Amino acid sequence: MDVTRRRFLIAALSTVAMTAWADGVAWASPDGQFVVTHTDAEWQNLLTPTQYNVLRKAGTEAPYSSPLNDEHRRGFFSCAGCAQHLFSSETKFDSGTGWPSFWKALENAVLERPDTSLGMTRTEVLCSRCGGHLGHVFNDGPRPTGLRYCMNGVAMTFTASPPGTADEQR
Repeated sequence: MDVTRRRFLIAALSTVAMTAWADGVAWASPDGQFVVTHTDAEWQNLLTPTQYNVLRKAGTEAPYSSPLNDEHRRGFFSCAGCAQHLFSSETKFDSGTGWPSFWKALENAVLERPDTSLGMTRTEVLCSRCGGHLGHVFNDGPRPTGLRYCMNGVAMTFTASPPGTADEQR
């Protein structure tokens, strides 16, 4: 599939997902107990409307809209909801999809669960600390894992590593 066709398909799927959310489709909230919890009203006060839509309602940001897609410095990508480190810049790669992509999450940083929304089967990725929706993981990534963690940039923040320091995995 060429990049133009891929971009078209990604944009079309994103539009469907955002339209479904806007039309009041109920998205499942994370199950289970998390270390960081807030009421729905508190989440709305803590997050921007776009962050709330993605992290708490499993929305999707438009492709190529996040500055984190073009972030290439050494450092960590963390959850915008609770600040937990999720991914090292060492595992980031350009997937051509329009979303920040990684081939490996930090140990114990994310949870994965089946997602059958929108008539397809995918694997949803959640922050293990607050249960925020981050994106999905696919089996079409590069070596060594073969995984592509396709994340919403708005669901994350980036902290650059100080010059001269090595990225640590925790």
